[in-house]
Amino acid sequence: QAQAVVNGGVENAVLDQPANPAAENAVVGENPEIQEEQVDEEEEDNEDEEDAVVEDAADANNGAQDDMNWNALEWDRAAEELTWERMLGLDGSLVFLEHVFWVVSLNTLFILVFAFCPYHIGHFSIVGLGFEEYVQASHFEGLITTIVGYILLAVTLIVCHGLAALVKFQRSRRLLGVCYIVVKVSLLVVVEIGVFPLICGWWLDICSLEMFDATLKDRELSFQSAPGTTMFLHWLVGMVYVFYFASFILLLREVLRPGVLWFLRNLNDPDFNPVQEMIHLPIYRHLRRFILSVIVFGSIVLLMLWLPIRIIKYLLPNFLPYNVMLYRMTLSTLLENGLLYFVKILPVLLYKFHTTCTHSEDLHSYLLGDQEENENNANQQPNNQHARNNNAIPVVGEGLHAAHQAILQQGGPVGFQPYRRPLKFPLRIFLLIVFMCITLLIASLICLTLPVFAGRWLMSFWTGTAKIHELYTAACGLYVCWLTIRAVTVLVAWMPQGRRVIFQKVKEWSLMIMKTLIVAILLAGVVPLLLGLLFELVIVAPLRVPLDQTPLFYPWQDWALGVLHAKIIAAITLMGPQWWLKTVIEQVYANGIRNIDLHFIIRKLAAPVISVLLLSLCVPYIIASGVVPLLGVTAEMQNLVQRRIYPFLLMVVVLMGILSFQVRQFKRLYEHIKNDKYLVGQRLVNYERKSGKQGTSTTPPQSSQE
Repeated sequence: QAQAVVNGGVENAVLDQPANPAAENAVVGENPEIQEEQVDEEEEDNEDEEDAVVEDAADANNGAQDDMNWNALEWDRAAEELTWERMLGLDGSLVFLEHVFWVVSLNTLFILVFAFCPYHIGHFSIVGLGFEEYVQASHFEGLITTIVGYILLAVTLIVCHGLAALVKFQRSRRLLGVCYIVVKVSLLVVVEIGVFPLICGWWLDICSLEMFDATLKDRELSFQSAPGTTMFLHWLVGMVYVFYFASFILLLREVLRPGVLWFLRNLNDPDFNPVQEMIHLPIYRHLRRFILSVIVFGSIVLLMLWLPIRIIKYLLPNFLPYNVMLYRMTLSTLLENGLLYFVKILPVLLYKFHTTCTHSEDLHSYLLGDQEENENNANQQPNNQHARNNNAIPVVGEGLHAAHQAILQQGGPVGFQPYRRPLKFPLRIFLLIVFMCITLLIASLICLTLPVFAGRWLMSFWTGTAKIHELYTAACGLYVCWLTIRAVTVLVAWMPQGRRVIFQKVKEWSLMIMKTLIVAILLAGVVPLLLGLLFELVIVAPLRVPLDQTPLFYPWQDWALGVLHAKIIAAITLMGPQWWLKTVIEQVYANGIRNIDLHFIIRKLAAPVISVLLLSLCVPYIIASGVVPLLGVTAEMQNLVQRRIYPFLLMVVVLMGILSFQVRQFKRLYEHIKNDKYLVGQRLVNYERKSGKQGTSTTPPQSSQE
């Protein structure tokens, strides 16, 4: 088959340029009145630019003179004068009242301009149009009214801007343009961050109703009972979906040839500026992009969620619905089960799919690029660059901006690579998209059925016929499937090495798995259980259970709560200052699973942490149950001591920590004051250990600061 080399970057560069600049000028020149107005505006703009250049030159000269007269001592003196007493008004001055006045004035002006005025404009408009009942039925009257006010403000500013341009009020036109840009960017941010994720969240919920045996009536009742919570949950789910879809696109960009995903914005592009796009692009472009995004995201949800559910209900009628107890949280449960598949498994499947189908359809060059040709182009690029620089002819009158653009584009179009275009290219692309949709559909079917089926089958040996939350069954099935796939791939990789090597590897991995299980039991089992039980005794039980009732403890819930607290404590420890626990955790992370040191983990990490937690649990219990009854107190007092001793000891520990911190701070303050008042100088002296030997050579001390 004959193939032609096509440069995607050149094509896009040609498409972005105007087709006929002379024709455009001719169109403008057909109307002499418009041309005269444009000439007048250009003359006024040139005059304004000349004045601005003169002012900038004067400011530059003044700035240079200020730099010549700059004195660091004056700045230091001003910083010393700005003390807390002066800022808070404790020195008797009125600076504090001036600061308070400015803060209150700015806050009042901000609320008046950005909240009060738009709300009342929207309110009067809604009442005048007769839409007040519909807005009240939405349960978000204030928000909708304010958004309507902003929209009316934007329309008013557009009209006023056009009138100012018509009567040639340049300063008013610029001021109205700046105000319109502020309102426009604010509305676009609300649409991009608020409305679009909300639409995605509701669409996900609607497409997943049959998975949980729910109806739209249930969602309506949920919205009427708690509208704020319902909207927030759907917005959160939609935002998570948008975020992971963007992450998935970034993963695809790392695999595919630059230029394949030209129709999607590259978030990693250093030149990408969303605020600048909001300012420069017109409203219809943003509206078209918003509609296209809704269509793409909605189609993906239909392909990977709604259609697989329909197929599952047709092929396996008894498999659905999922066993979930919280019907209002079904969508979050779905995401918890599916995000791992969406982020980790799906990119690998897509990569394998592309590398298989592209070879079969002869699209490898278009999707993944040609490595050999890229290397040859990289070798030839310095020679072409040298020839281009030697043959460059300066163009008179283009200025610095044109020269800068020429320098930037010397290396050719950025973000594109040449590829080989095969015969019947559109048909091949269409077949690729069809095969990709089929692959995504099959992958969704497998991920929605196989982990849950495996988890239900494994859980049935433990719980029998009792229904379990599908979160646990899906998590169990995912782990089992992952371990099975991992074991099979490892065995396939070991097969060519022989039976002896396989036995040696199995022995090593068995030993490593045993060590990992022991560490997991200690750090992921015992420590979270003790930590969760301690949190239950210190915080939860005193707040939730009265003194005349007996608290009940659930080990599974305490363990889950302890896992959460352990992760938070570990993260805070790694971000905090250097101490023994941070050093040990960093060492364990550095060793990893392959080089796991069981003796080091037990001696340095597990034993100290478990000892501290056991002491925190046992010592208060021994005091309350063993020492207090010996004092001859009443039963009510014994019950009070048993229930309140844990929070009391926590308060004592926190108070001791605060006191010790304050003592250290006062010592540092005392040393600082003493050094400022009496310190004359500091001298660096060599450190020598005391020894009985005489005649040790010493060097004269070196003075470092005096």
